[in-house]
Amino acid sequence: MFDFFSAVSLIYLINFAMAVIVIFLERKDPTATLAWVLVLLILPGIGFVFYLLLSQNFSRKKLFTMKIYAKKTFGDYIKVQQELFNEGKLVLHDKNIEEYKDLIKMNLFSHDFSYTQNNEVKIYTDGQDKFYDLLNNIENAKHHVHLEYYIIKNDNLGNKLFDLLEKKAREGIEVRFLFDSIGGRHVPEETIERLKNSGVKIAVFFASNLPFFNFKINYRNHRKIVVIDGETAFIGGFNVGDEYLGLNKKIGYWRDTHIKIKGDAVIDLQTRFFLDWGYASKEDLMFLPKYFPDSNNNGNVGIQIISSGPDKPNEIIKSNYVKMINSAKKSILIQTPYFVPDASVFESLKIAAMSGVDVKIMIPCKPDHPFVYWATYWYCGGLLQYGVKVHTYEYGFLHAKTIVIDGVVSSVGTANFDVRSFKLNFECNAVIYDTNTSTALHEFFMEDLNYSLELTRELYLERGIIIRFKESICRLLAPLL
Repeated sequence: MFDFFSAVSLIYLINFAMAVIVIFLERKDPTATLAWVLVLLILPGIGFVFYLLLSQNFSRKKLFTMKIYAKKTFGDYIKVQQELFNEGKLVLHDKNIEEYKDLIKMNLFSHDFSYTQNNEVKIYTDGQDKFYDLLNNIENAKHHVHLEYYIIKNDNLGNKLFDLLEKKAREGIEVRFLFDSIGGRHVPEETIERLKNSGVKIAVFFASNLPFFNFKINYRNHRKIVVIDGETAFIGGFNVGDEYLGLNKKIGYWRDTHIKIKGDAVIDLQTRFFLDWGYASKEDLMFLPKYFPDSNNNGNVGIQIISSGPDKPNEIIKSNYVKMINSAKKSILIQTPYFVPDASVFESLKIAAMSGVDVKIMIPCKPDHPFVYWATYWYCGGLLQYGVKVHTYEYGFLHAKTIVIDGVVSSVGTANFDVRSFKLNFECNAVIYDTNTSTALHEFFMEDLNYSLELTRELYLERGIIIRFKESICRLLAPLL
């Protein structure tokens, strides 16, 4: 008879088998391997379920394909830029960028990310301002509206956006909306059907065929991109929901960073959307001129749109962060809700601080994901002894994903400073080569210091035994977070 002890023995046997698979068969990072063995040993049975849900190795096959005719056009464009760069003919509008040309070169030659510098940028740090402008731009759309979000909530803001998209579709505007299957799980089926009936095209990223179960739960499309008429684009940290307007009393004020772009960088965000849309929807959306109109914009902001994901062999956004940190001469300002770096990022920040660079990191004062928060606290605490200054934002929740180098080069986008953004999520950042824009982001950071407390080395060493215990557990699980 199959009794209780037999069941327990079976569970431990499965755990042992999974541990063997993790150690000997799967090609994982050693720290992730050890973390999974720890989970399997400490949580028999439950650990096995977590492993099934969260630990699938992602196939490095190319998910996002570009048609031959589009490849020719965009490939030629990249090749021309590379030749100009090699011949020293790529003239930079902002002469302060000369010292950081290696970053442009790395993205252009190693990853085929174009560099444009006729852009205008508007920065948003408040959800009310961002969504007022976004909805107004959608209202005035003349040809198409393309949206890609990680989280979309079924609340007042979410439904306001849905109503507007339905209205524009009925006016004959092409509307395409792509959202993540986990982040958009609360959108009612009847809402989706209503939108589809009005002409809105909907696509879900990594949708599961099984209810309440998704084998790709670990690989999320964390991008937030909107492109309107091929002329205006938005990218940054804000998702869609009332909490991003600061209306969630539990969370409080929501401090994020988003930007609006006009200029040729919109082409790159449109291309990113096309690739994601083509994979998720299976629609053969052609790279036609109507989606990529010629830009007559007279801005002077240099931008490279970079993206990364588990389908790529290299951790592109992490490499950009490391390169930016290593390029710093005076200051490094980082704002991130989750700071769980790998060894390369940690060492780069440590070395920068020890070299006299003013390194400041700002994190939230409260967790929205407790495990990640206490891992963040541990990593920040580990940097204090090297001269890194850490500040906790006290006026609500900090969700911005920004880095500013020397007030000259900066990055705004969707990627946090954690292993999940580096390896597991599909992310997109705008690397900005412009003194004025980077100085503005620098000033926003300095203003946020007025609403922050400094976590000094002395305060950190005085933390209680309970906090130390939370940190110890969470740092061990950091490779899985």
